[in-house]
Amino acid sequence: MKLGTPTAEKASFARTLFRYLGPALMVSVAYMDPGNYGTDLQAGSAFKYELVWAVWLASGMAMVLQYLSGKLGIATGKSLPELIRLSIRSKAGITAFWLVSEVAIAATDLAEYLGTVFALNLLFGIPLLVASVFGALDVLIIMSLSTRRFRLVEEFFMLFIGMIALGFLYQALATSPDLRQVATYSVTPSIPNSEAAFIVVGIVGATVMPHALFVHSWLTKNKVQNGQTSKHRTLRLHLTENILLLTVAAAVNVAILVVAAAALYPSPNPTIQYSFLRLNQRFGFLVGYVFAVTLFASGITSSTTGTIAGQAVMEGLLGRRVNVWLRRLVTRFVNVVPTTVVILLGLNPLSMLVYTQVILSILLPLPMFPLVYYTMKRSVMGEFVNRKPVSALAVVSVAIITVFNVYLLATLI
Repeated sequence: MKLGTPTAEKASFARTLFRYLGPALMVSVAYMDPGNYGTDLQAGSAFKYELVWAVWLASGMAMVLQYLSGKLGIATGKSLPELIRLSIRSKAGITAFWLVSEVAIAATDLAEYLGTVFALNLLFGIPLLVASVFGALDVLIIMSLSTRRFRLVEEFFMLFIGMIALGFLYQALATSPDLRQVATYSVTPSIPNSEAAFIVVGIVGATVMPHALFVHSWLTKNKVQNGQTSKHRTLRLHLTENILLLTVAAAVNVAILVVAAAALYPSPNPTIQYSFLRLNQRFGFLVGYVFAVTLFASGITSSTTGTIAGQAVMEGLLGRRVNVWLRRLVTRFVNVVPTTVVILLGLNPLSMLVYTQVILSILLPLPMFPLVYYTMKRSVMGEFVNRKPVSALAVVSVAIITVFNVYLLATLI
């Protein structure tokens, strides 16, 4: 293979891309975390394939906004939280913004924690109350990785995301869904009733997530500072990684809904345990076991992303370093309490998953509006300012998300 030939250049780019892999890799798990399991299981079990379009739409909007977040970090050398802090002049305003952002991160962590608790219960038969204690110990795994080379965390994500993707590919093949209906409803928007509208907003909240928009800029900023490539080449790597990994995440999301439609419909408000048992009964032990393993992998990896996002938000907005161990322990302790209460009262924790995703959708404007604003300003982005087609896609995404949120609030009031 001669240097300078198209084949050699492609091979060189592929090697460089592999070394770069990390920011979108870590963000992509936010788009297939336990919150997605909750909303996608609800959607498929209650409305079969009718809401597949919502998953594709949310994933497309996520791809646009995550691209902007990563580009912001590359172009400015600052994270989105840092830029917001520089724009808010009063300490009271910064503190208020930080506290509300922490609500979004806590809601995210609650979904991730629930996923780990469910998985431990399904895989090992551990009672939920006991699993809620063991689930809180995932902080030890995360922190032990974080104290080593950060690349180890990225490689850990490569392994677990591969497990999740292959696991749901297997489940989708094993449950034999109606591919014609999947294709039809992928391009045919349908909201049958107010319950479906609620779930659609939940899907948006589970897909386009506040903490993912905050942290992507922090991750790419660090890549630029630690790397040897130019900003232009880094931006090309970022675009390729973003499209590749978020397409995988979108396919996994659709697969979760499709598996639920094929295995659970019609079962409004199914629990995670019911979903697991139903898969076992209809398609065999292996299908149910793979479902539980992917849920566990999802909970652990998304907890890692949530921890890093919380660190980036606190450091960026408050301008001070954070003891990541203390932060993780406090956040997890806060979420152990409501989970334990729900289990003791015998409520359906899956419903809590869906409600956390709706909260995330409502709080999404916190990072979303500043992100689009900054990336459209030449004074901030310089030569990397958004081109008109990109700005148009971003504005349309923001408008759609805002309409869904306003509709939800109007129906709840």
